[in-house]
Amino acid sequence: MGFINEELNKFFKKRDGLINKYSNGEMSKQEFLKSNFNHMKNSKIKPFSTVDSYEKGIFNYQYFNSIAKYYKMMASNIKGRNKKKVYYIEQMDIYYQRKDFSILKLLNYLDFKNTEAYYINTNSKFLDNKLYEIVLKDYEFAIFHSKSRWLISELKKKGIFKDAKRNSIIDDYINEKYWE
Repeated sequence: MGFINEELNKFFKKRDGLINKYSNGEMSKQEFLKSNFNHMKNSKIKPFSTVDSYEKGIFNYQYFNSIAKYYKMMASNIKGRNKKKVYYIEQMDIYYQRKDFSILKLLNYLDFKNTEAYYINTNSKFLDNKLYEIVLKDYEFAIFHSKSRWLISELKKKGIFKDAKRNSIIDDYINEKYWE
């Protein structure tokens, strides 16, 4: 378990550093996404099948989310529709689905305690009334986003989804485009 804990500590240090660099304007969203993707692809650990700690749950979320966002960014950079763009979109969908399952695993581990979820305001008409935010109030940088209908259903069953719409805690990031 020592190796896993050491690698998770490295992961959190790097993750927090990238978030701070992006927040301080030291890197663009595209640079942030590429750095996250490279960080996860080069990680010595891969997603955990069992989530028995907050750290493992966050790692799984970050792993799947960073890869999904990378593929989304790559697809966004291709004009028109071709085989490469279709491949990126298919991969994006697969990894977003895994990301949503990882959120549910983490929330189940935490027994949904001190968690809230709500729709967020976006600059995108496509995402309006679709994108929602899940916040773990006991942890720093524990903010998740999804459009998943099945996941929102689970959140409503647990009574943590509020029908009110709010600005995202990370509004600037949410509303910044994936391409430059």
